[in-house]
Amino acid sequence: MADRYELRLPALEVRQGDKKIYCFAVDGKKIHSFAAVSRVRRDDTSSLQGYQRPEVLSHIRGIRRYLESDGAMLPNALVLAFDENVRFESTTRSNVGYSVPGELIIPVDESLPDTEKPALIVDGQQRSAAIRDADLAEFPVAAVGFIADNQEDQRSQFILVNSTKPLPKGLIHELLPETSGHLPPAYVRKRLPAQLMTRLNTDGQGPFYGRIDSPTSPDGNIKDTSILRMLEHSLFEGALYQYRNPEDGTGDVDRMLLHLRSFWTIVKETYSDAWKLPPRQSRLTHGVGIQALGFVMDTLTDDMPAEKVDCDEVRNAILGLMPITAWTSGMWRFADGEQRRWNGLQNTPNDIRLLTNLLVRAVRG
Repeated sequence: MADRYELRLPALEVRQGDKKIYCFAVDGKKIHSFAAVSRVRRDDTSSLQGYQRPEVLSHIRGIRRYLESDGAMLPNALVLAFDENVRFESTTRSNVGYSVPGELIIPVDESLPDTEKPALIVDGQQRSAAIRDADLAEFPVAAVGFIADNQEDQRSQFILVNSTKPLPKGLIHELLPETSGHLPPAYVRKRLPAQLMTRLNTDGQGPFYGRIDSPTSPDGNIKDTSILRMLEHSLFEGALYQYRNPEDGTGDVDRMLLHLRSFWTIVKETYSDAWKLPPRQSRLTHGVGIQALGFVMDTLTDDMPAEKVDCDEVRNAILGLMPITAWTSGMWRFADGEQRRWNGLQNTPNDIRLLTNLLVRAVRG
């Protein structure tokens, strides 16, 4: 077989509003000749590339064993995102306006790297890998494809297609800032916090650079969910609200970043030893500390312009917390007489509230 050819597959074009999807069958052994698994990563400029979760090898092995058994069947369709090189040609007229029979024409060039293949696997990564590796001559599968306008549209569709089953939260957080189109309200609310978190982690400056644990920053040790909760509260109810447009959810991201970097740089410089340590050794970089100090930021800098956050007033307030904090050793002593060992506080609503009340009362004097 030639390395370069066209794969012509009988298909149905189904119109859904202003969108079109294509239902077809294809030999699963051929999928990887024209489709790639786009794993989420960042390039040298920290731009997001790809969007798939890493392959789960044990799961793939289990599917492969099943496929090699008698009577194996995979009824669920794979979902593919095509680029503009894929086209559909109708073959006959249809009495049903929303469904048109025809052929899906996919260009195949087996010499192309994955980054240049005309299709990406949006859903069915592990099934397709199992079919590829299985000791079988062929294994036809059902598939549904759509032609995406751009990578942002592919990412949006990936989130929507996978929204009914668990996705790693970190993966969603990486993708949200660079998606387009309609998303569920819960995801829309988190898009701006996720954008800020990504910038804090990848812009090459500030105390959070490279510190936040995410799929593209696995060496980070501060939990992304803790950062997101801190940012989300501040955007909707705290100091960052002043830069946000409540009508459309956008905002002055650069001033938000300046505000955040100024405050958290003061925290880092004041408690430099505790800031260097991972959460298991420091409650400052632990979820309970990040969120409690987020409330301190909102208390101290609410309505304060970003350009003035790095000031003596804020520095002295953070320094003034030193006698009552036990980030890496000692005891926490609370107003009601309760005491906890330094590592006795956990990332729970009750403990976050307990620490927040202690710190906020102190900065308010």
